[in-house]
Amino acid sequence: MGVIVVSGTGTEIGKTVVTAALAAAAAAQGRTVAVLKPAQTGLAHGESGDAQEAARLAGSGVTGVELARFPEPLAPATAARRAGMAPIGPRDVADAAAKLATEHDLVLVEGAGGLLVRFDERGGTLADAARLLGAPVLVVAHAGLGTLNATALTTEALRARSLEPLGVVVGSWPEVPDLAARCNVADLPDSAGAALLGAVPEGSGSLPPEAFRATAARWLAPALGGVWDVDAFAAAVR
Repeated sequence: MGVIVVSGTGTEIGKTVVTAALAAAAAAQGRTVAVLKPAQTGLAHGESGDAQEAARLAGSGVTGVELARFPEPLAPATAARRAGMAPIGPRDVADAAAKLATEHDLVLVEGAGGLLVRFDERGGTLADAARLLGAPVLVVAHAGLGTLNATALTTEALRARSLEPLGVVVGSWPEVPDLAARCNVADLPDSAGAALLGAVPEGSGSLPPEAFRATAARWLAPALGGVWDVDAFAAAVR
């Protein structure tokens, strides 16, 4: 699988840390990895962006690539317009990912916010880039109340565009999960129509990189290069 698109059901749900875990697991297997962030918003020049953060956590063998940066924390199309800068469109994303795929074993494309956030004024989205690439889309979801609806909407939007979700990963699994989170372990696959392929503990992005790399595979299912077992996890949190 040369390219995986990492999307989410919203913003601030752990996409970057999940992307870093995927990269770390692949790198531990000896694979070369690139993390591509098409549009970074809300950061000034010189600040570390999501692609750089994922590469830092995953290890020196992982390449972080950012196509464009817009200073205001807004949707990419809006941020580009307000900054008077050229936006990044789906074709730009697909071309960059395809080029990286000729140089790396795995390319991880991390979106901004949710699946249908606009990249440009023509309404291009991450889903359009995934379709151009013919790439599977991994959905990062919230653990608790409300996630079933948001995840179902995201996977339905993928299927409406003839894209199949690769699976779902919980981006920040709480240290003390409430009733909704525990029930969602069983209910998320049904709502998504796709397998639950991992759960990343909350705060994992704050681990020292060495500790992050040493444990990343424990958070991801074998389909994503890890050793996480959904049945054992469900039994432990029941």
